[in-house]
Amino acid sequence: MTDVSDGVLHTLFRSDQGGHEQVVLCQDRASGLKAVIALHSTALGPALGGTRFYPYASEEEAVADALNLARGMSYKNAMAGLDHGGGKAVIIGDPEQIKSEELLLAYGRFVASLGGRYVTACDVGTYVADMDIVARECRWTTGRSPENGGAGDSSVLTSFGVYQGMRAAAQHLWGDPSLRDRKVGVAGVGKVGHHLVEHLRAEGAEVVITDVREDAVRRILDRHPRGVSAVADTEALIRTEGLDIYAPCALGGALNDDSVPVLTARVVCGAANNQLAHPGVEKDLADRGILYAPDYVVNAGGVIQVADELHGFDFDRCKAKASKIFDTTLAIFARAKDDGIPPAAAADRIAEQRMAEARPGR
Repeated sequence: MTDVSDGVLHTLFRSDQGGHEQVVLCQDRASGLKAVIALHSTALGPALGGTRFYPYASEEEAVADALNLARGMSYKNAMAGLDHGGGKAVIIGDPEQIKSEELLLAYGRFVASLGGRYVTACDVGTYVADMDIVARECRWTTGRSPENGGAGDSSVLTSFGVYQGMRAAAQHLWGDPSLRDRKVGVAGVGKVGHHLVEHLRAEGAEVVITDVREDAVRRILDRHPRGVSAVADTEALIRTEGLDIYAPCALGGALNDDSVPVLTARVVCGAANNQLAHPGVEKDLADRGILYAPDYVVNAGGVIQVADELHGFDFDRCKAKASKIFDTTLAIFARAKDDGIPPAAAADRIAEQRMAEARPGR
């Protein structure tokens, strides 16, 4: 963790993508832990964000990812109306090979050493059972199991928030929030996607699905013999005739120079993170008349849920907060129209304004 390139330092201190308050490099030789904790902003309150456990190609890549993810959490938490700033942690290594109780406990001690400036949760490579272990050393841990005072799986409210974003898009574009008889394509029907299908079918939408895992597709088709069909892959899904809404719920980068020109849907609203492959894709969508619901706004149901654990988890309270994603998404569309900019840029402006107006001394 000593060879941090000037490129990373430039990002941290001098670029528009920087502005981070604190970056902590963590190492515990006994357990093999190497981790990076990045705090982008605590303007709105303690930084909140998950712990990613991933076999990065280099330590520089891990630091850069932590910086980028922490910044994204500042915007997500601001738009979710939470009294939290943005932070993220990454643990370097293959979780299948090096994850251990000793390593997770060591990581918990590092998080605890920040004295509440950072609140952690699950992310790629970490799970509820892992957070239960981390919590033994760190009280600022969310995403725990119900048996240990947590909320458990956050995919239920994540899907509910995406569903609210879809309703807002329908209201803005078609003048009616109902999704009945709308054709919705869902790419990825895993933890979040399969819950989203349930919401859509309950309202009477026609759903087209795809997933790289045949068992995930079969589970949906067996449960919904009517109103749901499947296509071979995402390439086929985005070209589906008559598609009203496209919901990317798997990997990031789904909206790119190849997919946007052939997308048949009028709306994109999904649960995947970092859907825009590069800056400028949002303009390409707008130029084609495709309404984009910013991913970090509509998929915020999960972070709303884990934040609530700090106050004694209450599902109904969380669901009420997640339902406000409908109003937030509508406000973004209105701001985008007024300012003559894409919705993604409008969301960034609103988030930045909230952070800038945060009371001094936080």
